[in-house]
Amino acid sequence: MSNAMTLERMGLGIPGMSGPSVAPQLPPLGTPSASNWCVLPRCSIKVEKCAGGIKLTCSCEDEVACGALQNLCRMLAGGTCTLCCTLNGIAVCQCSLTCGFCKCEFTADGVCITCTSGDKKCCDLLQACCDCLSACLDAGCCCYVCFNNTPVCCGC
Repeated sequence: MSNAMTLERMGLGIPGMSGPSVAPQLPPLGTPSASNWCVLPRCSIKVEKCAGGIKLTCSCEDEVACGALQNLCRMLAGGTCTLCCTLNGIAVCQCSLTCGFCKCEFTADGVCITCTSGDKKCCDLLQACCDCLSACLDAGCCCYVCFNNTPVCCGC
């Protein structure tokens, strides 16, 4: 998969995980390691407000990356959706979309995740997260989309 990124799963700044560490040097072969590595599909992430909450569109240029993203979402969607934005490997923002109902739908080139709530205050909170995520992405942050604290894709 040419359109992928190597990430140490323990490095997103998500509760229960240690500090950020994106694409660090791999240990030599035969060296025992406690690291937990995964390869994430890269995609372009678009966030926008929608009626009742927030809509995330993750689009991949590469067919293999798109398949990997959709498979990860198929296995993990239905739990807590979290987004973590990093700048130069340091967590800048984390949004847990726990106050809304999140659903993941496949598109031709990726996935569309909508998180909505019928409660006015929860909707306001989700849309404030949208504003924060938009500002981070506009500033050049890298955003990781996670389900159940497991990253499914990253985008800049």
